[in-house]
Amino acid sequence: MYDALIIGLGCAGYTAAIYTARYKLSTFIVGAEEGGLGMTAAEVGNWPGNIDITGPDLMENFKKHALSFDAVTHKIARVKSVEKVAGGFQLTLDGGETVQGKTVIFAMGSNKRHLGAPGEKEFSGKGVTYCATCDAFFYKGKDVAVLGGGDAAVEGAAIAAQVAKKVYLIHRRNEFRAEPYWVDKVKARENVVFVLERNVVEILGDQKVKAVKLDKPFEGSDTITLDGVFIEIGATPATEIPKALGCAVDQRGFLTVNGAQQTTVPGVFGAGDITTASNFFAQFTTAAGEGAVAANSVFNYVSTAGAKMPA
Repeated sequence: MYDALIIGLGCAGYTAAIYTARYKLSTFIVGAEEGGLGMTAAEVGNWPGNIDITGPDLMENFKKHALSFDAVTHKIARVKSVEKVAGGFQLTLDGGETVQGKTVIFAMGSNKRHLGAPGEKEFSGKGVTYCATCDAFFYKGKDVAVLGGGDAAVEGAAIAAQVAKKVYLIHRRNEFRAEPYWVDKVKARENVVFVLERNVVEILGDQKVKAVKLDKPFEGSDTITLDGVFIEIGATPATEIPKALGCAVDQRGFLTVNGAQQTTVPGVFGAGDITTASNFFAQFTTAAGEGAVAANSVFNYVSTAGAKMPA
């Protein structure tokens, strides 16, 4: 039985593994995909100590650091369920393998939110994608749309504009929620067209995406002809498994944690975008901080044989 089971191979999960390993705790870290949403960041300009680094490179650094410890066992697999067992918890993986541990840290991050418009499902992978920074290269010299007004959308539009012929940045509001740095950057691109106070109500095409339909006309038409649509309208916390275990979530579905990153189930902790901590400020730095705190709390929990954690 491991001392710590960590679910999630992103910033929070790997940071937690680094700390549990340094505490000499046997650690099993698992996730379906390496790097999480950190892999979608084409440019990371706010990680202390690195003025300019890409998300994939930063995540690779996290992974190498965590796996440099003999105490860490790493596996790429989807976790189907977590249940309580004598002495701790048991993970069941997709292939049926089970792994047991004294504690659990949920660090699964979030899942990309879908638009829910007609044509989205039909053209997924045929012009509809959910990561502009990942897939912009495939639309070199073509016209695309980026939907959304947060960091992911505005950064994605700036990245896509480097290769695409034209980028329509479609946002339902008149102002952006994104970091001013990215807003200024995208406004400096001459091939970005701002389509504000509009919603995409349908994605049109034949074998692949051909256009999007808006809820009200833009420049005399309610359709925009294009080749690709990047849907960047936020994400929802991946809390299905914690909820099934009995962990409380808030009204928006985020995993409820206290100052020690402890959930409402003793021995279970959370870190990263999945939690109610850090004022919902989903950053590499906050995820890493929460992962470190969660690991420290695991150490305290294991050291005191499951004694009650502070509120």
